Amino acid sequence: MTTGVRRRMGVEERRQQLIGVALELFSRRSPDEVSIDEIASAAGISRPLVYHYFPGKLSLYEAALKRASEDLAGRFDEPHEGPLGARLLRVMRRFFDFVDEHGPGFAALMRGGPAVGSSATNALIDSVRQAAYEQILSHLGVTEAPARLELVVRSWISLAESTALIWLDGRRIPRGELEIQLVHDFAALTAVSAAYDGEMTALVRRMVQDEPNDGPFADLAARLIALAG
Repeated sequence: MTTGVRRRMGVEERRQQLIGVALELFSRRSPDEVSIDEIASAAGISRPLVYHYFPGKLSLYEAALKRASEDLAGRFDEPHEGPLGARLLRVMRRFFDFVDEHGPGFAALMRGGPAVGSSATNALIDSVRQAAYEQILSHLGVTEAPARLELVVRSWISLAESTALIWLDGRRIPRGELEIQLVHDFAALTAVSAAYDGEMTALVRRMVQDEPNDGPFADLAARLIALAG
C-alpha cells in the first residue's frame, strides 16, 4: 500500500495555481466578496503562504485579470474565411461564452471592481478593446481606419460590453438572440455611417457582396423590409 504524498510545487507553478483558483472564485462571485482565506482554502494552502506569492488580494486580482484578459482577447481571433456576417456571429458566440463563464468577475470589472482605476487594470481592459478593434479591422481588410470607421468599430465594441452587462442582470433576453442582434447592430451602424461618407459606402458594398441569402446581414435586411411593409 502506498501513502499519498503532497507534491511540492515550484514557485511559478504555485503562482499559476493560485491565479487559476482566484479566477474560478472571481468567476462565480464579485472579487470584493472573495477573501484571501477562501482562496487559500480552495488552493489547499495557508493564508500566509498566499501572501508569500502575492502581496495582497489586489495583486492576485490583477494577475487573474491578466489571464482572463488574454483569454477574452483571444475570443476575437477568427479565420478570415467565409462571409463576414457569419464570422462576426462566431466571435459573438465566443464572447458570450466568456461572459457566461466569468459573469460576476466580468461585471465587477466593467462596473467597478477592486482593481478598477489602477493603471495596470486599465491597461489590461484597453488591451482587450484594442485587440478586438484590430481584429475587426483585419476582417474588413483595413489597416488604417478612417475616422468614421474607427467610430463605428469602437462604438460597437462598447455596445457589446454594455449589452453583455445588461444580459447578466437577469438574462431576460435569450443569449442567442443578443448574439445575432449585435451582428445586426454592426451592420446597421456601418450602414448609417455610409449614408454620410463615400468611403463607408464602398466598405458596406464590399461587406455585403459575398453575403449569402441566409446570412445574418440578409436576415437584418429582410426584417427591416418586413417592418417597412
